[in-house]
Amino acid sequence: RHFRRPSPLRHAAVGIGDDCALLGPLPDEQLAISTDMLVAGQHFFEDVDPAALGHKALAVNLSDLAACGAQPLGATLAIALPAVDDAWLEAFASGLFALADAHGCELVGGDTTRGPLTLNLTVFGSVPPGRAHLRSGASAGDDIYVSHAPLQGLGDARLALQLQQLARGDAPPAAALLQALEPRMRHHLLHTTRVRLELPQPRVALGLALRGIASACADLSDGLTGDLGHILQASGLGATLQALDGAEGLLHACSPALRTLGNEAALQMALAGGDDYELVFTAAPAQRAAVTAAAARCGLCASRIGRMEPHPGLRFIDLEGRQHALAARAFDHFA
Repeated sequence: RHFRRPSPLRHAAVGIGDDCALLGPLPDEQLAISTDMLVAGQHFFEDVDPAALGHKALAVNLSDLAACGAQPLGATLAIALPAVDDAWLEAFASGLFALADAHGCELVGGDTTRGPLTLNLTVFGSVPPGRAHLRSGASAGDDIYVSHAPLQGLGDARLALQLQQLARGDAPPAAALLQALEPRMRHHLLHTTRVRLELPQPRVALGLALRGIASACADLSDGLTGDLGHILQASGLGATLQALDGAEGLLHACSPALRTLGNEAALQMALAGGDDYELVFTAAPAQRAAVTAAAARCGLCASRIGRMEPHPGLRFIDLEGRQHALAARAFDHFA
């Protein structure tokens, strides 16, 4: 009732209603497949706006296709619900389909059951052989970039989360800086950054535009240090990030809202925030103009924040020019 649509299928030969959907890649291309699970209380507050949750549930999956440089084709949705709530389901479906239609990603099947609120989506995309962005493709000397929209940046989602936790009386120790702010300023910062937490925009267009330009790519879901760490591990390399180097550096990937907390606090949230759903990617120095042009065509910025190096480990040069070792540690669901 809520997820079958009357519109004709674009990519699938058979969609919702049979035991299996029938879906093929574009001619002479490979299927790109990714799965993500979202659990109430672990990935989102149970009272979140259901339309926003529908958007985010698909967005985090489309972000994986973006990192791969794949064109979205379709998705399946498995959902566990404590009870049937038609109004909630209608709003959830509206948010999911609005984003799905924007990216030509049709819902082709799934499953429902009773249980704690849990969402599991699998997305299917299409990419030419040899053109997918893999984590293992980086080379020593490559530049490191992160994507972001103008006036937005890494760490905004973490800031919004901590502000929501503070309002709920469940703030982590790291939110002490926020507790010192005036309530009006906290409200302003939450209003500014909440969209980054609840309605992330998958960078599908940029992922496609970077085909043949980026050497390696990952989406930023579990924090910059952890997700860049996946590229380092897969490529067998190390890297040095820089806080600020003229017009380059990580600080340029922090939003004005985040920088109101001070540059040091902004950098820490950008390094280990999570839930950004931007792209971290590498490219040869000869591709700098091509990277800038590709990002501009998508209405985005690509901030150059560091360099891949042959010796292992992740290092960070702070605002004072001092070098620190960083742990390439991602969010741990079992910690």
